Amino acid sequence: MDIKLDPSRDDLPLMANTSHILVKHYVLDLDVDFESQIIEGTIVLFFESGNRFKKWSSSTEVACRSESNEACRFRMPEPCQIPVTSTKTFSSKIGYDDFVICGKGGKDTSGKDGNHGNQEQASGISSSKHCCDAGNHGSEEFLLVLDCCDLSVLKVEEVDVAAAPGIEKFTRSPELRNQIVHDLVALPADRWREQLDCYARCSQAPGCGELLFDTDPWSLQIRKTGAQTATDFPHAIRIRYRTKPQGRSVTWTSDQSGRPCVYTVGSPINNRALFPCQEPPVAMSTWQATVRAAASFVVLMSGENSAKPTQLREGYSSWYYYVTMPMPASTFTIAVGSWTEVKPEICSPNDLAIERSSSPSEADFRYVGFCGHMEYPCRFQNASATTQKIIPHRVFAPVCLKSACQETLLPLIPPCLSAAYSVLGTHPFSRLDILIVPANFSSLGMASPHIVFLSQSTLTGMSQLCGTRLCHEIAHAWFGLAIGARDWTEEWLSEGFATHLEDVFWAKAQQQLAPHEAQEQQELRACLRWHRLQDEVQNSPEEMQVLRPNKEKTGHVSDSGSSVIRHGLNPEKVFMQVHYLKGYFLLRFLAKSLGEDTYFSFLRKFVHTFHGQLILSQDFLQMLLENIPEEKRPELSVGNIFRDWLESSGIPQPLQRERQARAECGLAQQVSAEVAKWVRVNRRPRKRKRKDREEVFEKVRHRWCELIVKHKYTKAYRDVERFLQEDQAMGIYLYGELMLSEDPRQQHLARRCFELSKEQMDRSSAEVVAEMLF
Repeated sequence: MDIKLDPSRDDLPLMANTSHILVKHYVLDLDVDFESQIIEGTIVLFFESGNRFKKWSSSTEVACRSESNEACRFRMPEPCQIPVTSTKTFSSKIGYDDFVICGKGGKDTSGKDGNHGNQEQASGISSSKHCCDAGNHGSEEFLLVLDCCDLSVLKVEEVDVAAAPGIEKFTRSPELRNQIVHDLVALPADRWREQLDCYARCSQAPGCGELLFDTDPWSLQIRKTGAQTATDFPHAIRIRYRTKPQGRSVTWTSDQSGRPCVYTVGSPINNRALFPCQEPPVAMSTWQATVRAAASFVVLMSGENSAKPTQLREGYSSWYYYVTMPMPASTFTIAVGSWTEVKPEICSPNDLAIERSSSPSEADFRYVGFCGHMEYPCRFQNASATTQKIIPHRVFAPVCLKSACQETLLPLIPPCLSAAYSVLGTHPFSRLDILIVPANFSSLGMASPHIVFLSQSTLTGMSQLCGTRLCHEIAHAWFGLAIGARDWTEEWLSEGFATHLEDVFWAKAQQQLAPHEAQEQQELRACLRWHRLQDEVQNSPEEMQVLRPNKEKTGHVSDSGSSVIRHGLNPEKVFMQVHYLKGYFLLRFLAKSLGEDTYFSFLRKFVHTFHGQLILSQDFLQMLLENIPEEKRPELSVGNIFRDWLESSGIPQPLQRERQARAECGLAQQVSAEVAKWVRVNRRPRKRKRKDREEVFEKVRHRWCELIVKHKYTKAYRDVERFLQEDQAMGIYLYGELMLSEDPRQQHLARRCFELSKEQMDRSSAEVVAEMLF
């Protein structure tokens, strides 16, 4: 695997050498400082050695340009005395494990916020100089590589876990530090509380020797003098670090009430600018975190517990969360702000009850047997959890949006959760927080373990937008989180499933909806998505329209475990919907081909089989076809589906044929009538009171603005300005409409709004809009 990686391109490197060593648990201890816009503290990583212990080949030695021609230098700190358990040798010359990094080195010139090696001065190793003897006179040492970006690493040390109080209860070898960690990681699932407590005590144990480290633009490299293999390398290390205000994993901004806040933004670089970690999805780990902030702030996080603040010194509080289900580090989420918890104005028994009764249909998805994932306290094996239709949930928002949440969002959560349960069965996660994030959030929603971010745009108008988006994010609890893609290029395994399931969930959540009305609603949405998909394939590069771009190499990584996500940093990719839409149409095609009852019965079985695991496309398709009688799957094969749907650009041929057959159906006529209605509304005399116009604007904000732009209704341009500044999750598409109009006044409006909003936009949105405008 000889890949040339240029940091100026849009490929995203996953650098961690997960084939040799895996993080099993993180303990974070952090302080959030809004004045400096920095998160600072420590993270303790507990490791388990990998199973690929072949000698690294010196042929992978890399020679790249760097800022300095100096020889690589590490300071040699006092070593931590630990028995050597293996004499196998690994070359430290692996560097990026088959990657050639082109461009400047990673020496940070930002003063006190810069990355530092552990010399008295700044690091003496440039970003690409990994072929050094590390001051070890030719001896080859194991190099731990973590994904790391936009962080100032201050110190790395081994943790003396043998000094943790009470550790002898958990291990047979209290004097061997790596054995202690191994025994701690291997504790059975029913001892998870003890395990978390022991992790916490170990994380507070003293250090027993600094480790050699250096950083470059994409990674943190750590070694210990004399540790020649992953087995010898310390299995518990502490990293002291701080984030940078411009770091790309978090956004520092103000909420809709003007109060400061910070939250994780998800892709494209995930959490590597929040804490050093192993980003590849195969590195599934648990975590626990203590976060301190001023007492006026609320800390929300991916966590199984509904945390409450602990008062510290005057004016500060501490929040503690934990997760016992192993998840990729990319799913970790945090949000800190002056959020208020939104509760119903009048609490009824139905609002507070957590339903636990079983319905007759549950026999379809309550299977007997063991789970196929690594051991953890699994809800699918918990009798009470398997009958819980509605999990505990909370809603948080800026105080100015409290009434909108009470009116629009709160009533939708129980029916949407119940609908999801009726389709897929056991909720994979025990609780759910929903946060209305600031206006600069670039999407309508984002799901993480135990927490969902929703854009304020979902609160406007009637319940349709909010309900469907909520259903989409709830669906990610199963597809995207409990079941993840082993290769990040197969986004359709998350977004295609969530898009397909949002319609199914929403139809069931609307309890008064007759079956034929639900069917008509789904057909209408399919028609709208068809038109969006056509637009997408006409206006995007062909190579970015393929759902399985790596084809037979999907899931492959280098010997070390590192890999590259093609176009992972392309700002336009964030706004492309091809994985949503083509994935949705594939699953809709399969459901119709096999019969919806057959398909969803299989899907429940698939969820029970693969929850807690990572999959590739063939895992789903092979199990599907193996479980369907041949007479019910005419002309369906994994190869045909790969060829027609997953490995080709453009519109899949089976979908083309289906839509052509539907061209004259009644549904298309209904869509045309809907469009004509809005055109008529836009042409009516507008001698109305301002209040009336504001009510229209609030109910149909995006559609109304599109009509304003299309018909150049200059009297309402202020509505467009307001929308672009307050609804950035949807506004990016409107910038395109303004520029495509070729109307100088509209283009000036777009540029003026961008100048007012660009500092609050996330980086990807700002880059895409700037390209449109300039």
